[in-house]
Amino acid sequence: MSFLSRIRINPLRAESRKLLASPRAMHGAVQGGLPGTPAQERTLWRLDADNPHRPHLYVLTPSKPDWTHLVEQAGWPDADGEHYAIADYTPLLEQLALGREFAFRLTASPVQNTSRPDKPTPRQAERLARGEARSFRLGHRTAAAQMNWFLTRTTRWGFDIPLAQGLADTHDADGNPPRDVRLVARDRRTFSKGSIPKDTRVVMQAATYEGRLRVTDVALLTERLLNGIGPSKAYGCGLLTLAPLQPTRA
Repeated sequence: MSFLSRIRINPLRAESRKLLASPRAMHGAVQGGLPGTPAQERTLWRLDADNPHRPHLYVLTPSKPDWTHLVEQAGWPDADGEHYAIADYTPLLEQLALGREFAFRLTASPVQNTSRPDKPTPRQAERLARGEARSFRLGHRTAAAQMNWFLTRTTRWGFDIPLAQGLADTHDADGNPPRDVRLVARDRRTFSKGSIPKDTRVVMQAATYEGRLRVTDVALLTERLLNGIGPSKAYGCGLLTLAPLQPTRA
């Protein structure tokens, strides 16, 4: 059994600013809401800050969590309203069916593997000088590359992206009809990881996708919903969420 939670975050509190600025700190706060050890309680989380004054944290957990500590540290503990909501994920998984369409949202870290980075960092230059054969994982930095990364991988995740409705006569730069997906946020995240030196801070590219998907393989999509998409899952990437499609207006 899995559970999907939504937690309200108050961005004006000191602890909230710390969590919002560091994916590593947010990861620690998420793990603090689970009764098991980190090895037992692998989680996915995503921060939705479309409204920066009212950000929401979404978390998928394998067991039922308790977010009291997050509300006390980074929420509105004395305010009215629902501080957090926890829902059993099983009913959503049971709705998956071949050909069914859903609205979706995903924050991912689009990456590529290369043996020769164009602008190697000092650490990468050292590895190249030593003649190491292992390839480097680099984040895609342009919107076009990030979208291409997503669209070329959907079938291995158990879904495809239908053509955008009402745009049948338009085409992209490569002559292809547009798909029903858009990039709604792109950002470069840098933060320290534990006690490593400041000059070796973690740097990652994150992209948030929204749109419409169609189920092509129920088993594959279920696995991706539960285990995430792409790298950097501990740092707020990989959580794919689905919602019923809203009826189109005539």
